[in-house]
Amino acid sequence: MNKPILSVGQCGPDHSTLSRFLREHFAAEVTPAVLLDEGVFERIRKGEFSLVLVNRKLDVDYSCGMSVLQRICSDNKASKTPVMLITNYPEHQEKAVSLGGVPGFGKLEYDKPETFARLERILGPRVSSPTLAGG
Repeated sequence: MNKPILSVGQCGPDHSTLSRFLREHFAAEVTPAVLLDEGVFERIRKGEFSLVLVNRKLDVDYSCGMSVLQRICSDNKASKTPVMLITNYPEHQEKAVSLGGVPGFGKLEYDKPETFARLERILGPRVSSPTLAGG
């Protein structure tokens, strides 16, 4: 069974790369969301996702993804779902963790052992080799 993941705020190419990475290595199905609208938020609150990934800057309007992470982490029901910030900046990762997120990773870090270890803690063991096919 595929692990359901929500990806909030990625641009098309980044969503495609992220989805392929997670599908190939963790048998995950990634659902995109442009913003955290009420319908998407309710799905998180119902526990429909194993993980939520939030882009540091939402592609649609370049607003701060940290507010999305904070909203999820501060809600009693939604906070049961782990939330990771997608960013290459360590200071933003630290801030996300201080707000209740779990350590995330950046778009340039797919092939790093730390990225796999962080995802394995939530999604379970990998289903294929640790290199991103084609890139």
